Amino acid sequence: MKREIQRSTLLTRRALVLAGGKVALLATLAGRMYYLQVIEAKRFTTLADENRINIRLLAPPRGRIVDRFGIALANNEPTYRVEMVAEQAGDIQATLAAVDTLIPLSDADRRRVMRDLRRKHSFVPVSIRENLSWDEMARIEVNTPELPGVSIERGLARHYPFGEAVSHVVGYVAAVSEKELEGVDDPLLELPDFRIGKNGIEKAHDLELRGKAGSSQVEVNSLGRVIRELSRKEGEPGEEIALTLDMALQDLAMRRCGDEGSASCVVMDAFTGEVLALASAPGYDPGAFAAGLTPEQWKELSTDPRNPLSDKAISGVYAPGSTFKPMVAMTALENGVITTDTEFFCPGQFELGNTVFHCWKKGGHGRLSVRRAIKESCDVFFYHCADLLGIDRIAAMAKRFGLGQVLGIDIPGERAGLIPTTSWKKATTGISWQRGDTISCGIGQSYVSVTPLQLATYVGRLVTGRAVEPRLTRKQGIMTPGEAVAQVPDPAFAPLDFKPKHVEIILNGMFGVVNEPHGTAYHARIEDPAFAMGGKTGTAQVRHISLAEREHGLHKIQDVPWKERDHALFISFAPVTAPRYVCAVVVEHGGVSAGEGGAVAAPIARDVLLETQKRDPARRIPDNPLGAGGMVASR
Repeated sequence: MKREIQRSTLLTRRALVLAGGKVALLATLAGRMYYLQVIEAKRFTTLADENRINIRLLAPPRGRIVDRFGIALANNEPTYRVEMVAEQAGDIQATLAAVDTLIPLSDADRRRVMRDLRRKHSFVPVSIRENLSWDEMARIEVNTPELPGVSIERGLARHYPFGEAVSHVVGYVAAVSEKELEGVDDPLLELPDFRIGKNGIEKAHDLELRGKAGSSQVEVNSLGRVIRELSRKEGEPGEEIALTLDMALQDLAMRRCGDEGSASCVVMDAFTGEVLALASAPGYDPGAFAAGLTPEQWKELSTDPRNPLSDKAISGVYAPGSTFKPMVAMTALENGVITTDTEFFCPGQFELGNTVFHCWKKGGHGRLSVRRAIKESCDVFFYHCADLLGIDRIAAMAKRFGLGQVLGIDIPGERAGLIPTTSWKKATTGISWQRGDTISCGIGQSYVSVTPLQLATYVGRLVTGRAVEPRLTRKQGIMTPGEAVAQVPDPAFAPLDFKPKHVEIILNGMFGVVNEPHGTAYHARIEDPAFAMGGKTGTAQVRHISLAEREHGLHKIQDVPWKERDHALFISFAPVTAPRYVCAVVVEHGGVSAGEGGAVAAPIARDVLLETQKRDPARRIPDNPLGAGGMVASR
């Protein structure tokens, strides 16, 4: 009996322990369920949503680039593209083959897609082809159920209404390269339709033009296919960049430069430093870069002897030739080595030891002072001036005029050129400077090289007496009817402290160049005295002229290879009564003899400066911002 009681007690204890364990397990399970379903309910709801909801970045509209009057030089146009998401597509090659049956894909397209797939996350869409026609877009759209991971997206493509007329200034956009992605944590750069500035203003102001990304919240099924868009937040457009250019003047300058094959023209408001035209012909189609150049297009551009990819206005470096002479005259006057009445005799040559330096005029100019020497561009007069000055004093004055140095214009690619000194030659070549070097530099030859932008800035500093600095962007945006107009040179430009009587004699000589008989640009004058200009011609040799050529005359221009012809240059200002607008023109290989600056380059400056004064873009908004010629955006 006692044993049965003990056995019963033991069974009861075991039952209680088992029951307690079951209760504990049930309590734990209930607690866990309460924790997951009540306390953590919000978090798991979010996780579930994240499995069916995707957040996609939206590229913001790129900011416009406009001229001083608000005319669009770069804007955006709607476009269609076909995209593929690698993780949804499965067999990439099979998908591309299927797409190829609907719209043609080149080998280059396929290579680009595979390259983009390797460098981007698998969930980031990759562009298969862009700029689809309506029919191409429709064919893809109808067949998307049989094309996993493939979709049509509507985007914005960069559009350049004036094409090559502003190509070097505005620049272009293009797809982000692998190198540009390295070390940059910006998901925007991985978007298939995203473009960044590669040249010109597009590059210089890329961050301002980009804007801020938007987002799209879409619901997807288990296969990743988009079911519907739940919400959308558009991105913030990039900033609008207003340039100092007057598009009508830019177009005129490009057309006139294009008439000469390969040339550049810079027009500037000397009071403010605003560049009104910055033309380099020929140009290129920036839209072709934005869409992607074909190998054939690239070969054509890169092998063209006229070098359309180079912005000659800021990166072309040339011997200034006789356009350098007013600066040498100012140096001689300011340093007291000559006066306004000093005369030198020109017999047609200048002898230094056994070397003979010729004047462009066979037989010489006779006795003449500085004003006539500028007017008739006598080489011998300036040989004497340079010999008296020495190269270092010439170089110091050239630097004050902005020659031989980077001026800091708002676009990349500007070159400095060269103003030599005695120390420069010794350090560069190991050879000491010679007097003969100075003689050649005195007429803008030998080692001296400058850009067209520097030439325009040099004239702007001459007519204002201040260290004018060129600029391409307007801080105050587009011009408004009530905008205050500068009546005097910007006081922010440091004074150069030239003696007024010296400036007057130089400008007077430049007046004679254009407006008086025997002036080297007399045939290119503006006949209306209200718009008259002053200027200085220049011819920069690109080959040595032999003694036989000097004695028997140069070849006819058509008999000289284009690359061996001299460059023609012209610098100018207007109106002569109150100079405000300055212009520099360089025509590459525009002649074979002295005087070509007046015959070839001066007429371009005349036409552009005349139109500039009529429009007067620094002071007023014209009734027709595109000009009386009715210039239109379609080119």
